[in-house]
Amino acid sequence: MTTRSIGDRTVGSDQPCYVIAEIGINHNGDLDVARQLIDVAADAGCDAVKFQKRTPELCVPPDQRDVLRETPWGTMTYLEYRYRVEFDHEAYQEIDDHCRAQGIDWFASPWDEDAVEFLEAFNPVAYKVASASVTDVSMLDRLTSTGRTVILSTGMSTLDEIDAAVERLGRDQLLIAHATSAYPCALEELNLRMIGTLAERYGVPIGYSGHETGLPPTVAAVALGATFVERHITLDRAMWGSDHAASVEPDGFRRLVRHVRAVESALGDGVKQVYESELPIRAKLRRNL
Repeated sequence: MTTRSIGDRTVGSDQPCYVIAEIGINHNGDLDVARQLIDVAADAGCDAVKFQKRTPELCVPPDQRDVLRETPWGTMTYLEYRYRVEFDHEAYQEIDDHCRAQGIDWFASPWDEDAVEFLEAFNPVAYKVASASVTDVSMLDRLTSTGRTVILSTGMSTLDEIDAAVERLGRDQLLIAHATSAYPCALEELNLRMIGTLAERYGVPIGYSGHETGLPPTVAAVALGATFVERHITLDRAMWGSDHAASVEPDGFRRLVRHVRAVESALGDGVKQVYESELPIRAKLRRNL
């Protein structure tokens, strides 16, 4: 069986599903909210939380920088907003300390090479390539140079683009996440059978990054072979921000992890056998002519 390591965990088809709660920018730049989300994820039994890290002056296109945006902090330019929701080194040190105290992994999706340099100081257990960065060859090369485990997300990407990214990253420390980049995503566009397609094509552990409303498709992804799953986490889906509507609230995340573990128990090993619990029923009901 093909496996990869994320921190102290082994991830693969013969291992427990690695569950990631994506905080992303759902903290809205508030460190207290970030800590609460970490607590919720740890309490639910998640294996990791994930953030997004950007260097705003590199990631915001010039024609978008001065566009005005209404925010909870008043009207500001889009560039000012991007700075408002980014955490600095001191904040990430507190996040790192809090995750260690809670016994949960954390890592991030860097959106530019400077963000990789920033995150390297924290010795992350992995990096995730956001779907938007699949064709960013400079980013892929920089992530490869870290020697760390990389999760490649595949939303809004063609197979040719994924092929090129896999070739660039190499497969030795690679995991791939099936995803559809719509927030929230319609059920008919989830295409969960792609999990099997990607596994056959690339021969690395395949997971699922879901953006749908509700839990059943993510649980179904595990039944279809997802070795890890990721869902956005929020304290309240009604909070201000672009990702909250496609996120899972605390009670939902606790149910999700329970359902994932139940499915894992139910999948078994695929070897037909007569269980001890069946023997009394067999003796009572089986006819031998």
